[in-house]
Amino acid sequence: MTPPVNLSYVDQEPLYRQIADKLRRQITSGEYAPGAQLPSRPELMRAHGVSDAVAKQAIGVLVAEGLAVAKPGSGTYVRERPQLTRLVRAWYSGVRKGSPFAAQMEAEGKRGSWDYESSTAHAPAPIRTRLDLPEPADEKNDVLRTRYVFKADGVPVMLSTSWEPLDITRGTAIVLPEEGPHAGRGVQERMLAIGRAVDAWIETVGARPSTADEAAALQVPAGSVVLTIERTFQSGDRFVETADIVLIADRFQLVYSGRAGEHTSPIGE
Repeated sequence: MTPPVNLSYVDQEPLYRQIADKLRRQITSGEYAPGAQLPSRPELMRAHGVSDAVAKQAIGVLVAEGLAVAKPGSGTYVRERPQLTRLVRAWYSGVRKGSPFAAQMEAEGKRGSWDYESSTAHAPAPIRTRLDLPEPADEKNDVLRTRYVFKADGVPVMLSTSWEPLDITRGTAIVLPEEGPHAGRGVQERMLAIGRAVDAWIETVGARPSTADEAAALQVPAGSVVLTIERTFQSGDRFVETADIVLIADRFQLVYSGRAGEHTSPIGE
C-alpha cells in the first residue's frame, strides 16, 4: 500500500494525530459544519493508507476533545455548539431584588428555574476553613446546606451547593433560603433582611472534568469540562455564605463587570 502524500511517515507525531489534526483544522475552518458527518473509519483508512486502529484513534481524539460525537450505528458527527449564555458577575451593582439567576436568564431571553434541597449539616473541613468556623466539640450540625440544580428553559445548566452558618441564620426569617418571606432571593438581599450587609466577596474560578454525579445532573457526557466557582460572601467580620458552583463550560461565558473607582475589595485585601 502506497502511503498518501498528506501524511508524514518520518514525522515524530503519530499518524493518528496527523489525521486528527487535519480533521480538526477542517472543523475549525467550517469545512465540516456543526452537525456534519465526518469521514468513517473505512474512508479514513482508504484516504490515508492507515489501519483501522489508527483511524479509530484519530476519531477518538476528536471525541475526547469534544469536537465530535460518535453515534453508534450511524457515524461520527461534528458536535453542535450551543450559543454561549453570558453569566454576568456584576458585584458592584449593589443588592438586586429577587433571584439573580432568574434575572440573568430573563435578560438572555430564557426562563430560569431551579430545584433545591436544604438540610442541616456538619461543615466539611474545606467549607469550615472558608467560613472560618471553629470545630465544635460534639460535631453537631452547624451549617444549612442547600443543593441546587439551576435550569434554563427547563434544561439543567448549573449546579450549586451553598453553606450558611446556622449561628447567623437560625431563628431568623431567612434560615431556609427557599422558604418563608424571602424565598428565592439572592444571598445579599436575604442577609440584608437580617441586618447583615454583604461588603466583601471572593470568587475563585477554575475548570476541570465533571464528576459522574455532576455529568448525570447536568445531562452531559461523563468527563465533560465544567467551570467551577468557589464563592464566599463576607459581612463585617463574619463569612455569611460560601458556595461551590459548577457550570457547563461550553454553554456559559463568565463576565465580570463593575464601575471603576467604586470602593470594594475582595476578601483578604
